[in-house]
Formats: sequence, C-alpha cells, structure tokens
Amino acid sequence: MIPKEILKKVKRIEIATRGLVNEVFSGEYHSVFKGRGMEFAEVREYQIGDDIRNIDWNVTARSEHPYVKVFDEERELTVMLIVDVSSSGNFGTTSQMKGEVAAELCAVLAFSAIKNNDKVGLVIFSDKIEKFIPPRKGKKHVLRVIREILYFKPEDSRTDLNVALEYLSRVIKRRSIVFLISDFLTEEYEKSLQIANKKHDIIAIDIIDPREVEIPSVGLLELEDAETGETIMVDTSNPEVRSSFFSQSKEERETREKFFKSIGVDNINIYTDKSYVEPITKFFRMRAKRLAF
Repeated sequence: MIPKEILKKVKRIEIATRGLVNEVFSGEYHSVFKGRGMEFAEVREYQIGDDIRNIDWNVTARSEHPYVKVFDEERELTVMLIVDVSSSGNFGTTSQMKGEVAAELCAVLAFSAIKNNDKVGLVIFSDKIEKFIPPRKGKKHVLRVIREILYFKPEDSRTDLNVALEYLSRVIKRRSIVFLISDFLTEEYEKSLQIANKKHDIIAIDIIDPREVEIPSVGLLELEDAETGETIMVDTSNPEVRSSFFSQSKEERETREKFFKSIGVDNINIYTDKSYVEPITKFFRMRAKRLAF
C-alpha cells in the first residue's frame, strides 16, 4: 500500500509540472528530439519547388501527370530516465532534497514525452539495478514512474554508474533519448558512458546542492559521506578550509563537464536552491539551435 503522503506528492508534482509542460517544455521538446526518420504518407501532384527525387514514377506514368511522394516524420521515440537513488540523493540544505528535485525533473521530462506520443521507461539504480520499468505510453504509466522514484526504498546506498549504463545497453536495443540523472559522486564510469552514448543520445543531468559547492563559516562542522558513512570534522571558520573546499568542488565539476563535452554528451546542471526551468529551457534552445546548422 502506497502511503497517502506519497500519493499527495505525486499529485502535487503532476499539478506543478503540467502547466510547464503545456506552456513551455512540450513544444521545446518536440523541436529538439526528432523522430527516427520519415515514413510515407501520401501521393500528390507535383508542385513547383518539389524535390524531383520524390517523384513517384509509377503513378506519374499511369496518370500522365507528375506526382510526388509525401513523407511525414516518424515521430515516436523512446525516452529512458536513468535515476540515481543512492544515499547522497537524500541530502538537501534547501527546501528540497536532491532526490525530490530529480523526481520533479523526471515528471517534466516524462509528461513532455507522452504529450508528444513517445514512450517513457525508467531504470532506478544505486550500485546495482534496483528497479526497471519498460518503456510505455500514457499518463497512468508516467504517474507510476513518478511514484516509484518518490516511494522506492533502495537496498544499497552507494553509486555505480557502470552498472546502470551497461544494463541500459543490454535491455534497450533501440536508440533512445536517455536522461541520466545523478549527482555523479562516483568514479571510473567514463568508458561505460562513452560506449552507451554511441548507441543512445545521452543527456547528463547533474543535481547539485549549494552546500556541495560552498560551505559557510559556522565553526566546527561534522561532515558525513551519505554513501560510505565516513565522517570528518571540518573547521569552517578557517578561510583556507572553505577556499580549498570550493576550489576542489569547482575543479571536479569542470573536469566532469569537460569530459562530457569531449564525448558528445550534453550536460545540464540543476541546483536545488534554484528553479530548473531556466537550465532545462536553455538546454532545449541550445540543442534546437545546434540542429538548425
């Protein structure tokens, strides 16, 4: 039995994201993610400006007038949401945990997909595959996806992106749009990501809490690694400690972004203390502009 508070959260997310999908993201999504190709729609008489390569010679010969084949975009796509549910997702120093932001993002992306008649699937992972929901269409299916992300209790606390990426390649044979949603607090996944991106169109969404970037001066502070349980005591009143923390965080993020760019993986940084609307919209528009050239 799913707790009432989870059902309320799902409803709240549906209501919160529905307007965004209808007014902003649905059209942006459609312009960016094209269908698999073109499928034959009909034959009509040739008009000046038509591509002569599309002339249907059989119909033209029978009618003694030139006719051309008309094609429509074959629209249906598969969108896979690959969501990290390791313990670091339970961290949050603003109004939302990283995991809650991830769930809302998934809702926006999933509703945008089904509004464009695409299928949506889900892989939930930690350092193993925790849950797989095959791609399907429909609002009920998307609501189930959101429920699973919010309600699911992972068995393990650590992160292994290799497990998720290798599983994706095994179970999803058709080229898909893949949103990889994580905080990427793990190592040695580069080769697996590079291989998976050759088969699929992968977009890496990095969920970041502001305290993972910069820590305030609050005196002695005990920091715990959510995935390993290890703790360290940090004197945040020391400017050098705060500066070192900031520099290390910045360097790790820049190194990650540089790697994503080098293998052709688009990257979106989402901060828990800021709206995700602007970075997602910026991503869609950047992709649309790139496709225009």
